[in-house]
Amino acid sequence: MSASHQPFRQNNFFQKQQQSHTATIFELSIILRVSWICYHRALSNACRPSLNAAPKLSAFMKPLRMHCKTCSLVTSSGQLTGHRRGGEIDQSDCVIRMNDAPTRGFQQDVGQRTDVRVVAHSSLQRVLQSRQQLLNGSQVLVFWGPSSCMRRDGRGQIYNTLRLMNQLLPKLRLFSFKEETGIDRKTSNSWLSPGWFTMAIALELCDMINVYGMVPPDFCRSSSHLTVPYHYYEPWGPDECSMYLSHERSRHGSHHRFITEKMVFSNWAKTLNIHFYQKEILLNFLSKLTQRKS
Repeated sequence: MSASHQPFRQNNFFQKQQQSHTATIFELSIILRVSWICYHRALSNACRPSLNAAPKLSAFMKPLRMHCKTCSLVTSSGQLTGHRRGGEIDQSDCVIRMNDAPTRGFQQDVGQRTDVRVVAHSSLQRVLQSRQQLLNGSQVLVFWGPSSCMRRDGRGQIYNTLRLMNQLLPKLRLFSFKEETGIDRKTSNSWLSPGWFTMAIALELCDMINVYGMVPPDFCRSSSHLTVPYHYYEPWGPDECSMYLSHERSRHGSHHRFITEKMVFSNWAKTLNIHFYQKEILLNFLSKLTQRKS
């Protein structure tokens, strides 16, 4: 690793001392101060008490040191379907995916490699249930979630789940993403999306980031936008733009500001080595717009 490239600053979730982020990413992170109110139902389900005390996992005390010249950041968007970018995605040094997004059955469009998987606490159980499909021994898993779920007295459900995951997959490397912005999410009233955390991780790991399946920030504002599923692996799920607009406009509950985040990513790309593969998305959009006008 070159001296100019700093090691990945996500701490292991068992590390007591949080390392501060680089000044650049910290400042960019603070730009987006989205409102966050933790919805109690989701947290109560995710943080159910456990009777068995989970011992400390002292083996995981080191920060992840990883460097990739090129990265494919693969979103979970239905925009990926049908564009056959899988081979291109797999050619990158590192492939980064989110939550429980699968590759099996979707290889032509999303590729089949996974080097880093970024997982929200709400998706951790689904990842564990599908571990044979989603995880492999050489993979890095970076998770994020509320500190209330990370108690080590046996009542921290996420901590216990990670302990079980370590037992089932001892070669899997687990790391925490708790204070990358320098401020704990619970006290800052922010509810950043998995895409935000994944982009921040990619900025730390990668010299060049190729983003697949992410629409431009103004895409959903047009009445002519394409209707695609929010997740490529849930074809009958909610519409992507409907989800984005609903979250962006909401002022109550825990919502992601998807469109605002995409505006920030677009601004970052003006000075950072980030490239969005949106050609097919825009061509399809223009084609549909032309058809409506004719």
